[in-house]
Amino acid sequence: MTAALPCLALALLCALRAAAEVPVQPGFDTQKFAGKWHLAATVSNCSVYLKMKDRMKSPIAIISFRPEGNLAMKLAWPLPDGCQRLELLFQRSAQAGHYTAQEKRELWVMETDYSHYAIVHETQHSERQPSTALQLLTREQDVSPQLLQKFEELIPTVGLTKAMLAVLPKSGKCWQGRAEGAGARAMVPPALVETGLCSPLHDTPSCPSCPLLPHTRITPRCPK
Repeated sequence: MTAALPCLALALLCALRAAAEVPVQPGFDTQKFAGKWHLAATVSNCSVYLKMKDRMKSPIAIISFRPEGNLAMKLAWPLPDGCQRLELLFQRSAQAGHYTAQEKRELWVMETDYSHYAIVHETQHSERQPSTALQLLTREQDVSPQLLQKFEELIPTVGLTKAMLAVLPKSGKCWQGRAEGAGARAMVPPALVETGLCSPLHDTPSCPSCPLLPHTRITPRCPK
């Protein structure tokens, strides 16, 4: 065990160095980035995500920026028996396009053209189960083969594999009406905001959290 400690320390050092070298979109523009995005594809090494990825459907994300520069994100995930709402707040860092949050979570906007796509990298440095994710956001629901290929080429650069990839199918659940612009508000059923929903995807109330995925902050109240 003692002999393994230097190897563990080296692995941690390499991981920290890799995180420090995550590229971000040059000249990141928050006003252009704000608004409605579809989460078209995702890849992650989170164990909960790997169990549920083949049953996931695409949510819509509404991104806005607070006056102090912090990034606010609202998502509504379609689940088999309803929807689950997720709200996250990331604090800006000294580097434009890089944000941090509670639970040792970090987010980088690696690349975007603002009008069609964005590639977001997120990590969670949890002692229990550290995880990393790469997300493909699109302004429209349909994703082109060329854009998907571009996304897939970035997967190994963050230490993930194509076997962890989920291209998320469309869903009309959770969000009705149009939610456009930075100040748009999500149309989510009021009961969802209050309690969350019971879903077979929730194995235990204490399941580990995954970046930008359902049940990260909501404990569902399931009928007995």
